[in-house]
Amino acid sequence: MISKVEILPSTLIFHELIGLETKVICSTNPSLIGIRGRVINETKNMLVIENSRFRELKIPKADSEFIFRIPAELSEKGRRSDTFVKIQGNLLLSQPENRIKNIKKLRKWG
Repeated sequence: MISKVEILPSTLIFHELIGLETKVICSTNPSLIGIRGRVINETKNMLVIENSRFRELKIPKADSEFIFRIPAELSEKGRRSDTFVKIQGNLLLSQPENRIKNIKKLRKWG
């Protein structure tokens, strides 16, 4: 049986973002504000979001702000509802695999 990884709001930036629902709430490019969908890919500088029309939209992490929905089943133990977390895109600027490795360091010292 595969165990689910618990995602805390305070450690979301260290977790895999692919599969999570997100919405752009602030951006230096006004046409990106309000875009929502599921993260389907991630690079060092971009999130690729699939919207409800199955269009893939590339959103720069830099100078954007996102709200991510953490489903209750991945949220803190005992949570019965989804959690919403606001994240500055600049905090996500890194290759995903390197950002994810940092959670191990945090847990070791935390």
